[in-house]
Amino acid sequence: MAFTLPDLPYDYDALDRSIDARTMEIHHTKHHNTYVTKLNDAISGSDQEGADLESMFSQVSTLSVAVRNNGGGHYNHSLFWKMLSPNGGGQPSGDVAEAINAAFGSFDAFREAFTTEALGRFGSGWAWLISTPDGLQITSTPNQDNPLMDVAPTQGTPVLGLDVWEHAYYLRYQNRRPDYVEAFWDVVNWDEVNRLLSAAG
Repeated sequence: MAFTLPDLPYDYDALDRSIDARTMEIHHTKHHNTYVTKLNDAISGSDQEGADLESMFSQVSTLSVAVRNNGGGHYNHSLFWKMLSPNGGGQPSGDVAEAINAAFGSFDAFREAFTTEALGRFGSGWAWLISTPDGLQITSTPNQDNPLMDVAPTQGTPVLGLDVWEHAYYLRYQNRRPDYVEAFWDVVNWDEVNRLLSAAG
């Protein structure tokens, strides 16, 4: 069964206080859609046709660059849209809040460390909060890699991710990635982060 572009759980202009509608529309209908199309092309007729993304990622070092880049692009963006919400922002509660405090000492310390990781990722990539057997950790990956891939320097299950490719923010913020990262905190969907953490076990 071919991969498909998921619908956004909100309108393109719903996050306008942080990310403008035109950026959201282009990001979703052009960038994400291209990853889906190229992923389907890359796996057509191969052993990976019908496989799930997680199984591909566990052996991505043995697969084509097209599967790695486009599979990662599809997975990362599918997560990213759900990690944003017009009703988001503020501080987390529940299990995520407890896990963040245990790992980083406080939400403010976590936010500072995550922001530093996002700003420090050279070029295009992602910043991540991941669940590991040792608790929550912050990491980043280049391009469309993610922490589920066997090539990732730090592996774990993503529970929060931030796209720091320029196409995610350039229309409004131009080269001001720090402003974009600051605005991201106003639309984080902590309910989804809690759900992902619970699913990660």
